[in-house]
Amino acid sequence: MRSKPETIANVSVKEYCFSKKQMKGVVEASQFKWTFIWSFGKGLLLVSPPLGRALIEDALLRFLLKKDYELEAGNEYKFTISARF
Repeated sequence: MRSKPETIANVSVKEYCFSKKQMKGVVEASQFKWTFIWSFGKGLLLVSPPLGRALIEDALLRFLLKKDYELEAGNEYKFTISARF
């Protein structure tokens, strides 16, 4: 039986500004690395660079929405993506 494909994503929260309702950080998965800005007040997630962005954007947003109140600047987190890349 083949195991399901998965990739571990590492998220590092660099800045969390509640007054701006914004979080900045870095996410790494496989050989890819992106920076992100999550404007949680507006529900807007910006991920750059665009190379491979489609691979991480939805999974990262789901993670951020699920763990919102647990995330703190300076900490690192992990989540699993149900795809291999």
